[in-house]
Amino acid sequence: MSKPIETVADYLRTIEPNRKVKIEGLRKVILENLPTGFQEGIGYGMLAYFVPHTIYPAGYHVRPELPLPFINVANQKNHIALYHMGLYADSDLLDWFTSEYKIRVDKKLDMGKSCIRWSEKADIPYELIGELASKVTPAEWVVQYERSKSSR
Repeated sequence: MSKPIETVADYLRTIEPNRKVKIEGLRKVILENLPTGFQEGIGYGMLAYFVPHTIYPAGYHVRPELPLPFINVANQKNHIALYHMGLYADSDLLDWFTSEYKIRVDKKLDMGKSCIRWSEKADIPYELIGELASKVTPAEWVVQYERSKSSR
């Protein structure tokens, strides 16, 4: 039985070298651009960037003992994924991102509701991801999250 992943270093040790460079690139650009207040850790077995309980004590409504998730990065079986909850919650942010992606990247955007996927061979637009990471503060994310929770 393998030990559960508890730290960022643990997670990074599990990634094969050819993908590790891309995941570390995503991590670096997120950390350089994420507004003050978000924290990095592990959430749901992935790299996680979240609003800590010190800022938002209620935590994630599905599991209040967990901090409020915002961005996750994952090494999936067939792709590298970036989950950005702000894209799901804010149609203006989604519109900005999809239009910028078309301008800056010559390949079709592979995206679900909040999940952006890149194949192992795809080029990741790190500069655009950095800009995306910078666009929402923890306070703004809490307001959007509360608004989306109350509309359900």
